[in-house]
Amino acid sequence: MLDRQLRKLKGYNEFPGPLVTVIMDGVGLGKRDESDGVYLAYKPVLDALSQEKLFTKLKAHGKAVGLPSDEDMGNSEVGHNALGCGRVLAQGAQLVNEAVASGKIFSSQAWEGVRGRARAGAAVHFIGLLSDGNVHSHISQLYAMLERCGQEGFARVRVHPLLDGRDVGEKSALSYVEPLEQKLAALSAGGRDFRVASGGGRMVTTMDRYNANWAVVEKGWKTHVLGEGRQFKSASEAVSTYYAEDPKITDQYMDSFVVAEAGKPVGAINDGDAVIFFNFRGDRAIEISRAFDELDFKEFDRKRAPKVFYAGLMQYDGEARIPKNFLVEPPAIDRVLGEFLCGSGVTSFAVSETQKFGHVTYFWNGNNSGYIDEKLEKYVEIPSDKITFDLRPWMKAAEITDAALNAVAGGRHKFIRLNYPNGDMVGHTGVAPAVRVAVETVDLGLGRLVQALQKARGMLMVTADHGNADCLWTEKNGKRSPHVAHTLNPVPFIVKDFSGANSWDLAPVQAPGLSHVAATICNLLGYEAPDGYDPSLVSLG
Repeated sequence: MLDRQLRKLKGYNEFPGPLVTVIMDGVGLGKRDESDGVYLAYKPVLDALSQEKLFTKLKAHGKAVGLPSDEDMGNSEVGHNALGCGRVLAQGAQLVNEAVASGKIFSSQAWEGVRGRARAGAAVHFIGLLSDGNVHSHISQLYAMLERCGQEGFARVRVHPLLDGRDVGEKSALSYVEPLEQKLAALSAGGRDFRVASGGGRMVTTMDRYNANWAVVEKGWKTHVLGEGRQFKSASEAVSTYYAEDPKITDQYMDSFVVAEAGKPVGAINDGDAVIFFNFRGDRAIEISRAFDELDFKEFDRKRAPKVFYAGLMQYDGEARIPKNFLVEPPAIDRVLGEFLCGSGVTSFAVSETQKFGHVTYFWNGNNSGYIDEKLEKYVEIPSDKITFDLRPWMKAAEITDAALNAVAGGRHKFIRLNYPNGDMVGHTGVAPAVRVAVETVDLGLGRLVQALQKARGMLMVTADHGNADCLWTEKNGKRSPHVAHTLNPVPFIVKDFSGANSWDLAPVQAPGLSHVAATICNLLGYEAPDGYDPSLVSLG
């Protein structure tokens, strides 16, 4: 990697220990009132670190991370892309919007494959998250593709919506399902047959990630492909029935359903059909894509594996080529920080639990799986609990900390990065007491790291990828509703140097965001940032 060798930073003095970068997933800076789970939590370590001179706030949403507008909340994927590549690139939603607006999506090879199946008389199926949360998907993109199906005369179209309740209101499913049913009815004019076929809550049907719980994908397969599950006359009837049966149920955990007529599913997937997974975000799209694409699939018994033309809205893993067919080209992220560190001989260590392991590896490395240089890097995944996270809000933070402390003590790795998922994963549950425990758990981990780095004479960097735990609820007309989505709040950025080898000041960066972190890491490790990176947040005093 000679072309990725960094230049030494002038006037820099080497320090003995490692640089440890902590990403507190979902820990933003909120209103500092009773709705702010981060503010309410007992977190003496984070509070003390926030008084350091090298403290600032970073923008972690909207245009600062490559999303279409500043109304778009950030997410862990685009956040870690920005952290790891050092600049702002157009991301999922924006790429798809551009492809739809230009019509490029409908001239792709993948759409031609879908068109071919439709013209042969087969059904075209759309599976994905039905909401306008703009984190995994956007309903407007689905509508654009459905309208194109109508314009091109596709005879049979089936939609298999996954209910959100996480990036949007926790019981908002009908506000998406009912308009979808109306739209499909309108598109069925002229002898066409467009309808909803099956669905279910995103956390129990189809959208697992990082191999955490394949039973979720298996349930989706049974529901969408095999047509197995509780039957209803329509999707809206299914949602209304589940609400009535369990008033506490939220959309993301709603059981699956199958739309049927006379006891027969209206939209099981069969040989010759085309299937489009319409999420643009990759983490929760990879496993279902594997189930459709892999001939030697072994994660669960598919019972029946129809020969279909399968395409993702995007390619969700570029290196592993998952899926093989896709409608929109993914962002081309090269020159990532990891390439430059490896090219300069810097040893690195990355650790998290399953829920966020891909974020400190795959997304950090520009949507590429595997090592950049296995001789210089070590990645450690700690298996996540298979349980709703409000029941164990501490998650695997202690084990993540243990692994990081072992890396500090080992002395081999100069750059250590870790992700504490607690603030995000527990934040999505909307359970306020659990959210506070989650933040307090992260603070305990920070305290242990501080002690180790003091001893090793290292450096600590603390930040987050987006907000979540910083908003527990919203209030409208005097009624409070749990807030389970990400926020538009800024996130903290802190550097604490325990070595005393150099004197650092905050740099006068305009509108600092997550993309400035990579250059900062370079400087703290004694290197100039690569050309084209957004400038460092610190400078030598």
